[in-house]
Amino acid sequence: MDRSAEFRRWKAQCLSKADLSRKGSVDEDVVELVQLLNGREEFFTTSSCAGRIILLDGGIDGFEVQKQNCCWLLVTHKPCVKDDVIVALKKANSDAILKFEPFILHVQCRQLQDAQILAVRSTHGLEVPLSHKGQLMVTEEYIDFLLKIANQKMEENKKRIERFYSCLQHALEREAITNSHPREKIRGEENSSYSPKKKRNPEKARGKCITEENDKELENDDDDDPGISVPFFPEDY
Repeated sequence: MDRSAEFRRWKAQCLSKADLSRKGSVDEDVVELVQLLNGREEFFTTSSCAGRIILLDGGIDGFEVQKQNCCWLLVTHKPCVKDDVIVALKKANSDAILKFEPFILHVQCRQLQDAQILAVRSTHGLEVPLSHKGQLMVTEEYIDFLLKIANQKMEENKKRIERFYSCLQHALEREAITNSHPREKIRGEENSSYSPKKKRNPEKARGKCITEENDKELENDDDDDPGISVPFFPEDY
């Protein structure tokens, strides 16, 4: 079977499945972004989250929270208030963790060159333990302080989603123009004179491009995987 046709079949199959997320639908702030990618023949999304503040109760392995073994005490994709956290903490029996998780998007790409224009990584998160064995270890004043930080990150996260959407639109448009004039591009490259490549300034870097053929979090039941999985962790876009 032709690889492109196989990818289209797999895309249709995956997009026709029910949304298995806790919410059961795409988050409002990333609907347009998801539609943009799914409207392109070379991409489709497998999971997404617009960003959230969560309170988990469960075991801790170092600084990593094992969410699959945790009780979700609170989750919101909007700014959070202290009273909601205090009420949720009363249900904690183990080690409660307050987290802010930024926007994340997993995309399946038809081929490697399609993936190369996409992924960036972010450190725009927050993770703080609040209780141990059901006993609150911090003051309400500190919880209020943490929520101010988390809510600020939520607002910044929304702005980054908007910037990422705009930048992705422009990148896809440039890619379409380049692909529609391949001969002009080759001729231009042949006639251009050599110039030394400028040293990249890490402070101005837009993001780190990463591609993965096997993302364990996104393993598909179909062993004949016709695409390339690219996780998005947007940061400086």
